Amino acid sequence: MEHLIESMKIIGDDTIQRTQLKHRMSLVDSFAIQKGMSVIEIGCGQGDTTVVLADAVGETGRVLAVDIASADYGAPITLGEATAAISASKLGKQVEFLLETDLLELPETKFDAAILSHSSWYFRNPDQLLAYLTKLRSMADRLYLAEWDLAFSRISQRSHFAATAILALYSEFIENEGNIQYVFDLAQFQNLLEKAGWTIQQTEIVDAYYLQDGSWEAAYAKSIRQEFAQTPPRIQTLVNSLYSLLVVEGADSLDSLVISAD
Repeated sequence: MEHLIESMKIIGDDTIQRTQLKHRMSLVDSFAIQKGMSVIEIGCGQGDTTVVLADAVGETGRVLAVDIASADYGAPITLGEATAAISASKLGKQVEFLLETDLLELPETKFDAAILSHSSWYFRNPDQLLAYLTKLRSMADRLYLAEWDLAFSRISQRSHFAATAILALYSEFIENEGNIQYVFDLAQFQNLLEKAGWTIQQTEIVDAYYLQDGSWEAAYAKSIRQEFAQTPPRIQTLVNSLYSLLVVEGADSLDSLVISAD
């Protein structure tokens, strides 16, 4: 892990980054990425999964990391700062970042695998995600999709689930740039992948309860509670019920659902 940490821009203590990388390494293990492969990653963000993919493909492989967000998106480290640090590292020679880039506008270059790692909930509706999955069908031999698993198995994960529901409702009624715009579950993924021409080969659950994301999402959901005052009364009743399930301290993250398709 040390060489991955060295490739990233980190402010202060690296404990959180190590925890996040631990999970990304588990995800990439489930993707079965091999040396020499060519990979396209959609929604690379600050590159947490990208560095693990770059390490997995090795010096003979390549990773094209694409994100529609601008270089100044993100805090306290922007996407531009984070991706520049990776590009300047030892892993940089096997990674190309394309920020402010819509996959639908790229040429149909061939890749061994396409990756969507915790990026699908940024899509604002099923049609947007379907368009991406359809484009990737013509570009990649295999697809790996990882997202939070809504079928939580621990009561300590309920708060992350409640926060997810709150933030999905928030995006439905209030325009925002948050990282939960539309919540897809396994059944929806199965339907969209089939429509796009993919055949699901395997689904897997990867432990993620130890991540900080559950607490982060719960805290964010708590911070925007007053904004629901502008939503219909029936929605406010539902939201209040969800807030009654919300705790910030000790909120475990949902696990990750991984879907493999070809």
